[in-house]
Amino acid sequence: MDLAFSDIAFIGFAVLLVVIITSILKIVPQGWHYTVERLGRYDRTLMPGLNIIVPFIERIGTKMNMMEQVLDVPTQEIITKDNATCAVDGVTFFQVLDAAKASYEVSGLENAILNITMTNLRTVMGSMDLDELLSKRDEINTRILHVVDDAVAPWGIKMTRIEVKDIEPPADLVEAMGRQMKAERLKRASILEAEGEREAAILRAEGEKRGQVLEAEGQKEAAFLEAEAREREAAAEAEATRLVSQAIGEGNSQAINYFVAQKYTEALQTIGSAPNQKVIMMPMEATALIGSLAGMGEIAKEVFGDTASKPASSPRPARSRTPAVGRNTES
Repeated sequence: MDLAFSDIAFIGFAVLLVVIITSILKIVPQGWHYTVERLGRYDRTLMPGLNIIVPFIERIGTKMNMMEQVLDVPTQEIITKDNATCAVDGVTFFQVLDAAKASYEVSGLENAILNITMTNLRTVMGSMDLDELLSKRDEINTRILHVVDDAVAPWGIKMTRIEVKDIEPPADLVEAMGRQMKAERLKRASILEAEGEREAAILRAEGEKRGQVLEAEGQKEAAFLEAEAREREAAAEAEATRLVSQAIGEGNSQAINYFVAQKYTEALQTIGSAPNQKVIMMPMEATALIGSLAGMGEIAKEVFGDTASKPASSPRPARSRTPAVGRNTES
């Protein structure tokens, strides 16, 4: 009997020793923090790894997950600033930074975070118009994140992200927005078409202006060249008149015949080349024109000199032309 009692006592002592060792040694996994309460009051926080506590006096209070966590924000109805009703849901990410505050500053941590997120979601989105609500999601997320992060900071919580997932306006409102968007696009298309026509008209006007300027410059240049030509022609005419006058002054009567015959021939050419002339009446003697031509031949002889006239002409033709000229001048 004594042996049996000793065995039972040994077994009991071993079990008690295991219980005491288990209550003394605490292993905290990575990503978790344990709070320690001494006689019901918070004492310290156990970090990941092997930790020792005083048995029967200290105990583990809360096992807090320190990793980033996700909460789904359920769908809720909100009313925008312009009295449009929308169904909105979202998702929030948070992380516990202080296990003691998260354990003892708030009761029901996840429920508290979810409710404060939903409340501020309605507040922020309710202060915006529907157009802003649909086009400024980044601004909405940023504003909600700042508000909720400031609200949960006393709990030792850090809000990392808050995202709005879906915004669903009523069906009739979506249809009205579609019609509005179509009208706006048609308006922009009309404006762009009008601007294109205006630019085209401006370019055409500038092209016509440039063409008129170039045409005016061409006419100006042509006028300058024509005036210069007339000036040279007048100078040549004046020089010819001077030479004829000089020849007449020196006693050469053939020069005046040459001058008159030249003008006479030019007048006949002008009359003959007129497009509206079919029949030309010439009330003049043919011998006068022949005599004038003979006078021009005599002047040509005198101008080119005797060296050109001696081998090329005989004395008899010269004598036959000189009286003809005389007769023309007398007549």
